[in-house]
Amino acid sequence: MTQTPTRQTPARSTAHAHFAVPANHPMVTVLGSRDSLLRVIETAFPSTDIHVRGNEVSVTGEPAAVALVQRLFDQMMLVLRTGQPMTEDAVERSIAMLRSSENGDGTPNGDAPAETPAEVLTQNILSSRGRTIRPKTLNQKRYVDAIDQHTVVFGIGPAGTGKTYLAMAKAVQALQSKQVSRIILTRPAVEAGERLGFLPGTLFEKIDPYLRPLYDALHDMLDPASIPRLMAAGTIEVAPLAYMRGRSLNDAFIILDEAQNTSAEQMKMFLTRLGFGSKIVVTGDVTQVDLPNGIRSGLRQVQDILEGVEDIHFSRLTSADVVRHKLVARIVDAYEQFDERTGRDHNQR
Repeated sequence: MTQTPTRQTPARSTAHAHFAVPANHPMVTVLGSRDSLLRVIETAFPSTDIHVRGNEVSVTGEPAAVALVQRLFDQMMLVLRTGQPMTEDAVERSIAMLRSSENGDGTPNGDAPAETPAEVLTQNILSSRGRTIRPKTLNQKRYVDAIDQHTVVFGIGPAGTGKTYLAMAKAVQALQSKQVSRIILTRPAVEAGERLGFLPGTLFEKIDPYLRPLYDALHDMLDPASIPRLMAAGTIEVAPLAYMRGRSLNDAFIILDEAQNTSAEQMKMFLTRLGFGSKIVVTGDVTQVDLPNGIRSGLRQVQDILEGVEDIHFSRLTSADVVRHKLVARIVDAYEQFDERTGRDHNQR
C-alpha cells in the first residue's frame, strides 16, 4: 500500500517586541482608564499578545502586526509628549492611518502619505475657552493645509466630517493673526419644501434658522460676549448668499456653507466676489441637495469646471473622516451602498 505523504504546514513566524514607557508618562495615560486604550489596541490586533508589567510592554505575534503595534506606541508617545491626552477615538484613527501606510505584509506602501498620526493629531488650529480645535484625520489635516496654501478651497464630503467647523476655525485664526480684517459667513437660504416668503416674521427672523449653525460654531470659537460687538462693527458678517450679489469682498476670509444648495449661477456669482487679500472656502455635501428638481447643484458643476485650475483646490472627505458619533459613519456608508444597489445618483440634481 502506497502512503500519501503528509503535507507539512509551514510554521508561522513569530516576532517579539519589548519596549519601556518613559517614567514621565504615567501608564494610565498610555493604557487608558481601566485599560480602555489597551483594549482598543488588542481588539485591532487579535493576532498579537500584549503584556504589560509596570512600565514594560511586550508584544508577541505575527511580525507585521507586532511592528505595527510598536509603531503605534511610538506615535502615542509623541502625542503624549505634547501634553495632549490620547483617547479611544485617537487610538483608532492612529491605527487606521498606520495601516494605510503599509502593505498587508508590513512593508512600506510607496503610495502612503508622508504624515504620521502624531503629526495629524497634534496640529493645533485654534485654542479657545479651554479647548483646542485640531484635525482628527489625515484628510482633515490635508484640508486644513490646503486652506493655508490656496486662495480658493472646496471642502466636499458627508455630514460630520468637519468641513465647516475647521474652515471657521481657520477663519478665526486668520482674523486673530490679522491676516484678514473680517470674516464673512454665508449660506443659501434653501430648504426642501420651503421658501422664505412663506415663512413667518421679519426678514431677519426668516433667515436666522438657516444661519443658526454658523452662529453656533462661532460661539465655540470666540467669547460669546464679543460676537455682537464684532458683528456690529462689520468684522464678522453672517448673511444669506443673496446678499453677496454685486459686492467685491476684499481682505476677508469668506466661507460658503451648504454649497450643494447653490445653483450654477449662484456659484459663479459667489466665486466672482473674490477681492484682493481674500480667501474663500466652499463647503458642501453633493449627496444632500435640496434644490428643486431640474436645477443642477452648482457645487456638482463647479468640480467639472475648476478642477485643475491653479490656486484652487478640491479637498474630498469621506465617511472615514466623520468625527461625530461612530454610528454617523456607518449611516453614511449604508446610504452610499443603497444608492449603488438601486442606481440612485444624488449628484445629478
